[in-house]
Amino acid sequence: MITRIVRLTFKPQHTNQFEAIFERSSPLIHAFEGCLGVRLLRDVQDSSVFFTISKWESAEHLNRYRHSELFVATWASTKKLFAAPAIAHSLEDVHAAHDVLSQ
Repeated sequence: MITRIVRLTFKPQHTNQFEAIFERSSPLIHAFEGCLGVRLLRDVQDSSVFFTISKWESAEHLNRYRHSELFVATWASTKKLFAAPAIAHSLEDVHAAHDVLSQ
């Protein structure tokens, strides 16, 4: 399983627009083959910084999504709202003694 975490920093005047984009696209992302879930979180100290966390069955599933029309269209409308480049990490579990993060 792959966890993808993306840090997104927006121009403050565009945060509501991004939230609307996420609201529309998240059900489509979640329905994408291999996606196990997607969440949006906001930084508690800087309301213009968001994180998306998505879970994927495999790196291949994530890469298929990243090359899909859905991703290309969503990314095009999102990146023009940025105040800084996105920072993305793809991670795999090494050890999970007690998984409170899945709740």
